[in-house]
Amino acid sequence: MMRGFRHPATDFLITFVRGRVERARAQEDRGASAIEWVVIAAVVVTVVAAVGYVISQALNDRAEDVSNCIEGTDGTAENC
Repeated sequence: MMRGFRHPATDFLITFVRGRVERARAQEDRGASAIEWVVIAAVVVTVVAAVGYVISQALNDRAEDVSNCIEGTDGTAENC
């Protein structure tokens, strides 16, 4: 900047640009933080899917046992 030329608009522009650059440098970890949240979300979704699969299989197995019990009954309560 020329020493003899000072204008409020140029001072404002220089200050504004410096502030934006400083904020951009201070927020350089935002990308890393976003990646961390994506990884955490992926782990949570995987765990929920695994638990859902296990529960689904347990319910299907139990429903099949009940179905087999109903099909094999002869009217007495002692079959199952």
